[in-house]
Amino acid sequence: MTTIKVYARCLRPDIEYKTLSVTWGTRAQEVVATLLGKFRMRHRDPRLFYLSMEVRVRAAGLRTTLVLDDDARPAALQACHPKGYSKFSLQMLPGGLIKIYDSALMSSSQYKCLLTSERTTADEVLAILLHCYDSTEGVERFSLYEVSPSQEYERKLHPDDLPLMVQRSWASDSDCHFRVRRNPRAPPLPPRALPPPERVAVDDDEPERALSALSLEAEGEKRRYSPVYKFPSISYCRETKNDYLYI
Repeated sequence: MTTIKVYARCLRPDIEYKTLSVTWGTRAQEVVATLLGKFRMRHRDPRLFYLSMEVRVRAAGLRTTLVLDDDARPAALQACHPKGYSKFSLQMLPGGLIKIYDSALMSSSQYKCLLTSERTTADEVLAILLHCYDSTEGVERFSLYEVSPSQEYERKLHPDDLPLMVQRSWASDSDCHFRVRRNPRAPPLPPRALPPPERVAVDDDEPERALSALSLEAEGEKRRYSPVYKFPSISYCRETKNDYLYI
């Protein structure tokens, strides 16, 4: 484990940086998701952000900024340079706000506005909405629709369609909007685990709850034990003169 410092002023003006504990295998995409989670920005699209790394060359007095891929390992990259000569920053891509009517996900909600990137797909938008509500249902159970009440028109978006680009194609005076609908042929939810059945107390008088005992028999100077069972009204032993030890 190690730590990295990420400057994240693009999230909020009052945020200068955040220090995160990461492993050597933590990817840049995971760092972005962690930052959004820590600042409770679930309504923001993770694909709207990326990490950059500024590297300072001491001898030449130069600074170089590198754009990190989603699979880049920030901790490993930081270890390649002297301490204090690299700096990570959270950057924001061009995006836009989309309004989605999502009562199919949460009956008490009318709509939610999401800040998404230009390359975010319809399925990824649904995943963000489900994450906002802490839902355990899968994306395959829902679809995103483009709806126009005035034209009595609606279209189911393909999972790979880009909602922000679709919205930009609407006329300025259009009443089109996005709406989430539950798929009628969605796979059934997995069965819930049933609690273990409660144990029913049984009276000690029932034969199946008979007590076991040991019979102590005398054979000269030797003694041996043999099992004895006591039922509600029956006591049995080989010889009546034996002593009983009930347990």
